[in-house]
Amino acid sequence: MADQINVARQAKESKKLKNQLKTDFIGFGFIAPWLIGFLGFIIGPMLASLYFSFTNYDLLTAPTWIGLENYINMFTNDDRFWKAIRVTFIFVFGSVPLKLAFALFVAMLFNNKRRGVGLYRTLYYVPSILGGSVAIAVVWKQLFGRDGAINEILSVFGIPSISWVTSPDFALSTLIILVVWQFGSPMLIFLAGLKAIPNELYEAASVDGANPFLQFIKITLPMLSPVIFFNLVMQTIQGFMAFTQSFLITEGGPMDNTLFYAVYLYEKAFAHFDMGYASALAWILLLICAVFTAFIFRTAKSWVYYESEGGN
Repeated sequence: MADQINVARQAKESKKLKNQLKTDFIGFGFIAPWLIGFLGFIIGPMLASLYFSFTNYDLLTAPTWIGLENYINMFTNDDRFWKAIRVTFIFVFGSVPLKLAFALFVAMLFNNKRRGVGLYRTLYYVPSILGGSVAIAVVWKQLFGRDGAINEILSVFGIPSISWVTSPDFALSTLIILVVWQFGSPMLIFLAGLKAIPNELYEAASVDGANPFLQFIKITLPMLSPVIFFNLVMQTIQGFMAFTQSFLITEGGPMDNTLFYAVYLYEKAFAHFDMGYASALAWILLLICAVFTAFIFRTAKSWVYYESEGGN
């Protein structure tokens, strides 16, 4: 009798295992296109670039193993590498806070129900869609050129005309302004976060005598901190990877004052055909993004409020 029970139990478990394997097989079949793309277009190229970073490779001949020579030359003999690092850091630390602050300001304006607010949201989001295009880069270059509309406006106030995009003092600032102008994506995310804040909190604060500024500091910012955290991480990574603005508008000049890290990497890879060195640059960029992302995550515990956790 016991043997029959064991046999029945084993048969039941075997059938259950077969059904589970069938379900897993169907699931893997559905995600197979993504897995193939992930392995073939992300993991594969990453591993290849890691290997190339330790080689001398010019795309035309077989790569030659040179060990850490690319990394040593980068940190000890490459002045343009340090220039690109400095310019990129200035760009990130200048553009990201301004972009997020402006996006939050506009999101708060659009948070109220007003006539035509949907149309305005769409119009303000459009620059984020077109911001990376060649056309916008050309228009921006014309606007800040010596004969552009910006100088035409400033001439009314007696300010002499200059070519903003070719001036060593102002070229990087024009690119920062362009990025801040593309605030549509974080604005929409901020707007979604604002709408998720219960209106009862503001009503209770008003009854207690809190003015709008105190409500913003004590209610809006804490409740919106997870959204700020998300936008900060995404915009910081995008800032370090910025390429189009510098490449199309200033071409890294003047005097490398707008030489973004990604532009320098591109020059090494496709202008000088030094793919091994460019691969090493790419891995340093990945490390920089990882360090800053980890730092933001590490500090998030002290300023990001999650209601489900009852505090920070």
